[in-house]
Amino acid sequence: MILLLAHRCEVYTLLFFDVSQEFPSMVRNRPDLKVISAEAGPRPALRRKARAASPPAGATQRIVESITEAIVARRLMPGTKLSEQKLADIFKVSRTLVRQALNQLSRDRLVTLEPARGAFVAMPSIEEAHEVFEARRMIEAAMVKRLCSTVTSLQIDEFRAHLKAEEAAVARTDVPGRTRLLGDFHIVLAQKLGNQVLVQLLGDLLSRSSLISLMYQSSHSAEASLAEHVAIVDALERRDTRAAVRLAEDHLEHVERNLRLDPRSSDLAQILAAE
Repeated sequence: MILLLAHRCEVYTLLFFDVSQEFPSMVRNRPDLKVISAEAGPRPALRRKARAASPPAGATQRIVESITEAIVARRLMPGTKLSEQKLADIFKVSRTLVRQALNQLSRDRLVTLEPARGAFVAMPSIEEAHEVFEARRMIEAAMVKRLCSTVTSLQIDEFRAHLKAEEAAVARTDVPGRTRLLGDFHIVLAQKLGNQVLVQLLGDLLSRSSLISLMYQSSHSAEASLAEHVAIVDALERRDTRAAVRLAEDHLEHVERNLRLDPRSSDLAQILAAE
């Protein structure tokens, strides 16, 4: 069939006639038509090109996690310059991906972005330090209270296994290892409630706590933290809600109290007179 369109007075008229009757030779000799699916994807060569042009999956997240871990393990100090080019060379990625990672870390308050100067590991203020620990006390007290009514014997065994790992790291003076394990104890507690939002929120606060401890030189010993963790698990095993909540709050108060958060005098005469 051949379809003709005639335009007249802005109305299209469709005119049909039977090709087989008018031009029989055309029907006999017409080639077979192939149907091309509209859903067909790009040619293989184009697909390969598209894959090659796309960045490695998870590259940005890998940078974020590496920098966060270095901060938590206290290998990256507050105020450290984070050069885009140097990070791109280390992770073998483009500066665009590095910039995306730094923007995410900035939203997490672990990195500060300064115009014309670049990115730096954040330097939390004294007010921020107090607020972080206040938030942790409120969250972790409620978390421990809930755990007392839901914790199972198997979960208690898992807590005990984590405490043994803490003890081993403290005994061998593995500073990065014990720092990570002591922080992870709080994450392990949160995980047992099955609330991933809580786990993520607490993880963010713990990362900021690590920066605060570095910034203000916490004197709270690893041995003291381990002993307090053991006491919290003992209370959980007894299902002693009041004791567990009190121990969790006391633990965080002890950590905060041992930070040097007292504002120092900026008066030159007072500073020099103290020498």
